[in-house]
Amino acid sequence: MNLYLRLLWTLLRTRRLPRIDVRDEIERTFRVLPNDLDINRHMNNGRYLTMIDLMVIEYFARTGFLNVLLKNKWRPVVGGSVITYRKELKLGPPYKLRFRWDGSDEFWNYLHFDFVSMDGRICASGYTKGAAASRKGLVPNEVAFEKLGEDFAAKPALPQAVMHWIKSEKALMDQMAAA
Repeated sequence: MNLYLRLLWTLLRTRRLPRIDVRDEIERTFRVLPNDLDINRHMNNGRYLTMIDLMVIEYFARTGFLNVLLKNKWRPVVGGSVITYRKELKLGPPYKLRFRWDGSDEFWNYLHFDFVSMDGRICASGYTKGAAASRKGLVPNEVAFEKLGEDFAAKPALPQAVMHWIKSEKALMDQMAAA
C-alpha cells in the first residue's frame, strides 16, 4: 500500500467515524510496511511525519475543521515539527499513533503525537504546529475557532514543552536573520 492509498483510506475511513470534540484524543493502529523502511530496516524518520499528516487529516475531518477549511477556501499549513525517537518501529508489528490538540496561540495550533508500541512503550513523541492560511496569510485562531463553533478564549495554556520549542524556534530564526 503506498501513501496515496493510505491517504484515500484515511479519507474514506473518517466518513464512517463519529465526530469528535477538538479536545478529544484520537488513536489509530498502523503497521510499518516495506515502503516505510530505511536502510537500517526500521521506519524512516521522514515517514513518521507522513503518518502524522494522516492523523492531522483525520483529526480535521472528525472535528469538522476540514469543512471549515473548504467552506472558507483556506489551506491547512504545517509550520514545523519537533520529534524525539526512543525505540525503533520495525517491519510488521502494529503500533498505535495517538494524536491530540494541546493548545494554540494567535495563529498556530500545537498538536501532540505519540507513536506507541503494542506493549505500551513510547517509540517517538513530539509536536507539530499547524494553521489555516487564506490568500491574505495566516488566519487568526480566534476567527478559525469561531467558524468551528468553539470558544478560543477557553483554549488550554500551552504546555511547557511547547513554550520551550517556541523559544528555541525564535532563537534559531534570530540567528538565521543575523547571518
